[in-house]
Amino acid sequence: MSWNLDFISKENYKKHVKEYFKKIESLVEPSNVNEFNKNIIDPIKLTFSYFLTGEDVDDLINAELNRQVDKSISNDIGYFHQNIFNYIDDWHVPKQGFDIVKNDHTVYVELKNKHNTMNSSSSQKTYINMQNKIINSLENNKDVTCMLVEIIAKKTQNIPWQISLDGKRKSSKSIRRVSIDKFYEYVTGDKNAFKKLVSWLPITLKEIALEENEKLKESKIITELSKERSFFINLYNLAFNDYEGFNELEFIDDEILGKDFKI
Repeated sequence: MSWNLDFISKENYKKHVKEYFKKIESLVEPSNVNEFNKNIIDPIKLTFSYFLTGEDVDDLINAELNRQVDKSISNDIGYFHQNIFNYIDDWHVPKQGFDIVKNDHTVYVELKNKHNTMNSSSSQKTYINMQNKIINSLENNKDVTCMLVEIIAKKTQNIPWQISLDGKRKSSKSIRRVSIDKFYEYVTGDKNAFKKLVSWLPITLKEIALEENEKLKESKIITELSKERSFFINLYNLAFNDYEGFNELEFIDDEILGKDFKI
């Protein structure tokens, strides 16, 4: 299938995916106790876990290592979603402040991975920051929209963000709560843009894995990706089943890699 993302070139998409593939690949198991403990482990938690789960010491340490790595991977995936907008026309990722900004400074975006990652205090702080941005822009005779964009939202949406401030419900048409599929639709004009972006991800990752690391050719992940196409489609639909186009999600088979290169 030919490249069908009009808002980013295939070369830039692969470059971006490869950057984060290598970042995540570098998150290897710590080689000594000092490196393991650099994030400061919780010995009380590990002690409870030892007596409650019946796991041996090796299993406990491996679980803690996996937790630390998973946290780092989650952070990198957040940057993956954010920094791809450096490749999309009319948008950029500033060094500080909002996560994503339209080049004409009419749209400011805070990007969150999940709908439940912000507590009440954080939500209020973010909303007030957006409110101040809009007020300051109005003083300069400029209409501005602020968006809280959620990658894994409860449902597909582009609605005014309603929040409680000082015991009062607040909402504004200029401060919006937007799921990632609707944000991509807003940016590109294509309601299936995010679905298309996702559909290219496994084939691109597999191509990079085979190019970068010979040992991955026989890894379980690559094998499962080849054998269990429906599993990965179901996996994406667990999070994105309500998003535009995901009821017809198909991962891309790239003919340039050969007829036997399938997922």
